[in-house]
Amino acid sequence: MSESQQQLPGARTLQERAIKWVVDRHVAESWTEHNQNELDAWLKESPAHFVAYWRAKDSWNRTELLGALRSLRPVRPQRQRPQWTRRAAVAAAALLLGVAAMVYLSKPTETRYATAIGSRQTLTLRDGSQIEMNTATALRIETSGNQRSVTLERGEAYFRIKHNSKRPFVVTVANHRIVDLGTEFSVRTDGSRTHVSLVEGLARIDNLGADGKARSTLLKPGDVAVATARSVSVSKETQPQLANQLAWRRGILVFDNTALADVAAEFNRYNDKKIVIADQAVAHLRIMGSFQANDLQAVTNIAREVFKLRVMQKRDEILISH
Repeated sequence: MSESQQQLPGARTLQERAIKWVVDRHVAESWTEHNQNELDAWLKESPAHFVAYWRAKDSWNRTELLGALRSLRPVRPQRQRPQWTRRAAVAAAALLLGVAAMVYLSKPTETRYATAIGSRQTLTLRDGSQIEMNTATALRIETSGNQRSVTLERGEAYFRIKHNSKRPFVVTVANHRIVDLGTEFSVRTDGSRTHVSLVEGLARIDNLGADGKARSTLLKPGDVAVATARSVSVSKETQPQLANQLAWRRGILVFDNTALADVAAEFNRYNDKKIVIADQAVAHLRIMGSFQANDLQAVTNIAREVFKLRVMQKRDEILISH
């Protein structure tokens, strides 16, 4: 289920109507063909009706109310029970099912998103917050009544968050939590290290240590934090430096006196065809410039024409050596 489907206008009224249908279907003294036709017509009016009915029915089954409430169904006696008895049974069933449905529907909902190599995707949440996912990124979004949370499984994402002190926004990466305090920030993880770059506002990193205690670090604009399993270190970057780091949002990679080996590793994040530095003697050669993330030809031209290196094209690799 996508984020936009988690809450619809008039959802409560629709839910109440669906609950009534389920109660009538399973508890009322009689269920006629006319009743079934009315239900079928209501279900066909909108996909939202079908979903609401399915949820109410699922709540009934999940809480095992069906068997429990069957005892409330009037058994056809020799003489008819008083009308108030049947009404009380239906009202009790509706109340119990309504509570069960509200509990079930208030459970946190989780949606997973992933991008392929070389792809980017922007997610817009219900509150207007946005998440820009970079290449080969996977994350999970979970929403509940009082919290919004994202688990970054791999890759890199840029967060533009609508701050709400009553509903904190938390990004979890391994044993680290980044808590929004009115923020724009990026998070990148390679498994062993997590990089957090704060662009605007404030954010807090909570690091869960081996002793089980959480240690917090407050970030301000321009701060870049590198978090490992045991520590969090913070350095300061200029606005131009931050802009270069975030140029991937425009499909650009910016290198400033960067080792050829690191350039290759960065391009490899965005392309199925990989650059392999076959000769470690050239790995420390330095490159400066801006490149399209998918422009492998530009790198091979520099290697061949500027550094006079040997470039060998293979099916899935580009080998660079002396």
